[in-house]
Amino acid sequence: MWGAPRIHGELLKLGFEVAESTVSKYMIRRRGSQSWRTFLRNHADAIAAVDLCVVPTITFERLFAFLVVGHGRRQLVWFAVTRNPSAEWLAQQIAEAFPWNTAPTYLVRDNDRAYGQAFQRRIRAMGIRDRPISPRSPWQNPYAERLIGSLRRECLDHVLIVGERHLRRILALYSSYYNESRTHLALEKDAPLQRAIQRCGAIIRTPVLSGLHHRYARIRFSGTTAGLLKPSRRSLVVSGAIASETETFFYRRSFG
Repeated sequence: MWGAPRIHGELLKLGFEVAESTVSKYMIRRRGSQSWRTFLRNHADAIAAVDLCVVPTITFERLFAFLVVGHGRRQLVWFAVTRNPSAEWLAQQIAEAFPWNTAPTYLVRDNDRAYGQAFQRRIRAMGIRDRPISPRSPWQNPYAERLIGSLRRECLDHVLIVGERHLRRILALYSSYYNESRTHLALEKDAPLQRAIQRCGAIIRTPVLSGLHHRYARIRFSGTTAGLLKPSRRSLVVSGAIASETETFFYRRSFG
């Protein structure tokens, strides 16, 4: 599921100074509409986008995942799950996604009838400028559409969803991986919440979603006494913080 750009991004974060051309040939992506693209680029930090993702369950029910993504750092800001995405429910979710004075200036959305009067009144009250896209023009909401595509290809297409609670757990795990670990082309191979480049130490991987994906990091032993300690309690320095292998094992068993 990983292409050459993603692999190159991971190598950069692990301290390997290699060109992407050594992994695969680089192909320039086609450009979209210049005028709309210019608007999105100039106001990226002040724009959020929302969309609904339909997720079928193992019993053939339809669940709806409401996703909110920030344009500036491509961060998955908020998600929620329901069987009936009413305008009132969507209005409540947008209020919870942007509490106090964190609301964006613009909100990009499609023309789904679910975004009814209650939703529109709520975003106006929050001082958000509503920017619905043109009919049948999903390319005008590219970041939300791309997020849903990544979510499907990298997660939902490989998991059988049992119900709402199960879908929320899967989305929570993927959201953490997406925001903290997954590299993005538009962010110069960085993660939305920024990953520090680690150049020293051994490389370890931590499974995410039961091994569907992995987090990669470098570790180094603290001092010369590391070899005298028991392996199960050996202290490790992970990203500048000291943790024990017991804690690492607990994390993997609980969240991996």
